Amino acid sequence: MAKKVAVIGAGTMGHGIAELFAIAGYEVALVDVAEDFLKRALQNIEWSLKKFAEKGQIKEDVQTILGRIRPIVNDVCKAVEGAEIMVEAVIEEIETKKKVFAEADRCAPPNAILATNTSSLPITEISEAVKPERRPLVVGMHFFNPPPLMPLVEIIKGKYTSDEAVKKVAEYAAQLGKQTVVVNRDVPGFIVNRILARVNDAACWIVARGEADIIAVDSALRYRVGLPMGAFLLMDYTGIDVICFIGDAMAKRGFKMHPCHLITEKCQQKKYGVKTGEGFYKYPAPGKFQWPDIPKEPGERLDVVALLAPAINEAAYLVREGIATKEDVDKAVRLGLNWPKGPLELADEFGIDAVVKALEAWRSKTGFEEFAPDPLLVQMAQSGKLGRKSGEGFYTYVKAEERRMETIIVRYEPPIAWIILNRPERLNAINAKMVEELSAALDEISRTDFEKVRAVVITGVGRAFSAGADITGFVGTTPLLAYKLSRGLHELTEKIERLDRPVICALNGYTLGGGLELALACDLRIASETAVLGQPEVNLGLFPGGGGTQRLTRLVGLAKAKEIIFTGDNISARDAERIGLVNKVVPPERLEQEARALALKLAEKPPIALAMAKYAINYGYEAPLWAALDLEAAHFGVVFSTEDLYEGVSAFLQKRKPQYKGK
Repeated sequence: MAKKVAVIGAGTMGHGIAELFAIAGYEVALVDVAEDFLKRALQNIEWSLKKFAEKGQIKEDVQTILGRIRPIVNDVCKAVEGAEIMVEAVIEEIETKKKVFAEADRCAPPNAILATNTSSLPITEISEAVKPERRPLVVGMHFFNPPPLMPLVEIIKGKYTSDEAVKKVAEYAAQLGKQTVVVNRDVPGFIVNRILARVNDAACWIVARGEADIIAVDSALRYRVGLPMGAFLLMDYTGIDVICFIGDAMAKRGFKMHPCHLITEKCQQKKYGVKTGEGFYKYPAPGKFQWPDIPKEPGERLDVVALLAPAINEAAYLVREGIATKEDVDKAVRLGLNWPKGPLELADEFGIDAVVKALEAWRSKTGFEEFAPDPLLVQMAQSGKLGRKSGEGFYTYVKAEERRMETIIVRYEPPIAWIILNRPERLNAINAKMVEELSAALDEISRTDFEKVRAVVITGVGRAFSAGADITGFVGTTPLLAYKLSRGLHELTEKIERLDRPVICALNGYTLGGGLELALACDLRIASETAVLGQPEVNLGLFPGGGGTQRLTRLVGLAKAKEIIFTGDNISARDAERIGLVNKVVPPERLEQEARALALKLAEKPPIALAMAKYAINYGYEAPLWAALDLEAAHFGVVFSTEDLYEGVSAFLQKRKPQYKGK
């Protein structure tokens, strides 16, 4: 006997849910108030099924699946007869939902699950429309739009919901091919909408306070955090009216927030986004989406920790209150919002101390109670559970191994190795011992497997990255010794260029002379705003002898390199960024976290492909074009021998994140 399900409401969500159950083999009674709505819903389902059929993603033919869906006009009682589960997907209005549940309670089998697809309304309030003995079977089953494509279902327990009902709904979701998270308490907005509300509010208040513009915020979220859309574009895409409605419903039920006037004004002006042709961006016509021009550069200087700290704070609250596990919070955001990492994973990467500091700044400048750091975050920061950098945060990481040598510190923080210049009393001036120890550290890293080290960061202790060569070592130097000193620096910097994994230099202060030459050999350079760069050797009667005359020229051009070397003048970090000498400039307190974030981003890439790309670029740069292209082809061919290539292609086809092994 066929399994039966009732779906009440045939709109965007309802018809998608009905389609999923029909694909899974259920007989579906689909209800709406008018025949026209049902007709349109069936047309949409047929179109969607045909798309699945074209991709070979359904096992039966379209008409067989479609034939399982029975449209019913405005008769909930008829639809739920013999059904083992009802999923309600009518408008987000509490009284309408309660009427549906009261009618379903009257007519459904006594053991039938009554589920609601609400995105923000309380399950407990809805369940009070049914008889007390039915209330343990009332549960939230929140799908995401569009249900046939989005992989997540939030299962929400109301005050009366039984564990057995939660278990059954999880089983139904699994049959539909969905992954689930459990919300243990009926809080407004559940997991995903609460966290999204904090992102939207933070984004909006940053713009409203004149700290950044809309494009800068969306650029930072898209390019630096890796979100599929920035906050403002996502609001436009979803519908700003929907954002206002859900926010209002959550606020009425106790969600602490101060609505940002830039959002509420759009609602008052009926500029809802894509659906009206204008919201925070303009579109070609109502209902016609077109990507606005959002370049990468505007978001480079925005503090993404400050931008996401309120969302992390909300996630911490959910965990501390036992509303959801840390794993489910991160899973919900990854699957429901398509973030590359969950908010608690990001917190561990940013550093819990940095998140608390950002929240304290929010609280101070706005006075808003919702920005006060959650007690869980404060307690973690005080106890030294700072995330990746301490080996433990919300998650546990491989404990960092640190070895102090005479002039440097080598720290393994898988998948990153840190090399820290450690002569602060001499502004990390480079002497023969430091060259020797740096060379040995690089050799050791090159022998380390990719599981332990995927990227390297070089930085300095104190006020300098490195202020240059230690001139006390020049006393008594002969021309032959000077030549050997120069070649020793060349061999060290060449070793950085030959290392089979990317090297990032984090320039924390003075980066002069030999210090700049060391940085020039790195693949990428991030500088603190307080960093000062230069080749001042000419002021001592010298010129750069550690690669500066060659690498600086190749990086910034002949004329600019001559200007820097001939004058011996220092340049600011911002000027260095402008001429392409550094990739990025950040506030000093963010240098370590930005370097770590970039290293972790590179660590997720296929390590052999990165190594081959690095070699093709470095070795091909000097060669004639025909030879460089042949070199590129040879390294390209090497990648085809790797297991990582197979993993990358498989992950792309399966729409999942690849897990590269460096094999």
